[in-house]
Amino acid sequence: MRTTITTRHCVVPEELRARARELVGRLAKVASRPHDAQVIFGADHGTAEVEIRLHTARGRVHVGTAGGPDHRSALDRAVARVRRQLDKAPARKRRALRASLAREPR
Repeated sequence: MRTTITTRHCVVPEELRARARELVGRLAKVASRPHDAQVIFGADHGTAEVEIRLHTARGRVHVGTAGGPDHRSALDRAVARVRRQLDKAPARKRRALRASLAREPR
């Protein structure tokens, strides 16, 4: 999965970029067929902001935006929001669906 990290009006240290890649990688393990992800770090009027966009199967986009006193805490909040969306997303159970279709007489 390709992860793009962008900064707007701020400088983000390499350690925080590595942490963002790690956390998005964890989200990708939970998501169904992730395509790519974008992490956008920004600063607006002294508030650190982070937006995470995770593109998954069938054109679904999970977006989490959060602000905080620093980018690390904003990143953690944004990851939590995307994780909550992924947990709520309905999971398709292909094996169960195929098994039920195979059992039905035609």
